[in-house]
Amino acid sequence: MVAQVRRFNRTLTRDVGALNERFLGRDRSLGESRLLWEIAAGDGEVRSLRNELDLDSGYVSRLLRSLERDGLVTTGAGERDQRVRVARLTDAGKAERRLLDSRSDALAATLLEHLNDTQRRRLVEAMAEVERLLTAATVRVTRMDPAHPHARHCLRAYFAELDRRFDLGFDPADSNPAEDDDMRLPVGAFLLATLRSRPVGCGALKFHGQDPAEIKRMWVDESARGLGLGRRLLSELEAYAVQQGVRDLRLETNKTLVEAIALYRSCGYVEVAAFNDEPYAHHWFEKRVGAG
Repeated sequence: MVAQVRRFNRTLTRDVGALNERFLGRDRSLGESRLLWEIAAGDGEVRSLRNELDLDSGYVSRLLRSLERDGLVTTGAGERDQRVRVARLTDAGKAERRLLDSRSDALAATLLEHLNDTQRRRLVEAMAEVERLLTAATVRVTRMDPAHPHARHCLRAYFAELDRRFDLGFDPADSNPAEDDDMRLPVGAFLLATLRSRPVGCGALKFHGQDPAEIKRMWVDESARGLGLGRRLLSELEAYAVQQGVRDLRLETNKTLVEAIALYRSCGYVEVAAFNDEPYAHHWFEKRVGAG
């Protein structure tokens, strides 16, 4: 499998011209050209550019200085926050970006040119699948303090989605509690999923001694759905619970969360009688995860 990944990487870097110092026939590398594209596509914050491209700050600074010397980019303080460095395209940079787009389209067309309709469709579908799987491979799941800003972002988004989807809305104050201290060791844990340093999902555990532990706050951002992240978070929560000596896991959910219900059932959770008085719950599930 590793050998196939390496063959794919070699083929891709050759066929898209990544090995050429003059990418797409211009006087700059692929790194500089890609940075131009990202500046135009996003907010231009240098920190965001580093995260999106997964490059160290020194290399990004060198690329930006090169683009500045060519009159394509300016860098300065952000309008809303003077502490944030922002890169902006000049008029010449915008023209260069349009030219790069045109030449990139032409390169993509040459890759499709000598294939028949069936082969083109297969190639494009395969590329979409590879992109999805590579994105899934870059997601990181780590234990995080629930008071961390990334954790707070996920919890706010989770509550907001429940409020939109539940028939009568959702108020955390009316739900069975899962406070920050409930999601910290030794009585709990909070797992955070990030994609290129951006928070995209979470899940938590509440431990109850010898009684079954609870899964709480399971959520995946809409931008990361379809990557198998919900299943991965659930698996990571189960593994961590087993490490803490948990034998059984429980959870409850609302009837409107049909995707979550399907996930739990497919992962071996069995519907049981209500084991708490959660006012927003319609289904209660349990699963044996540790050795009996």
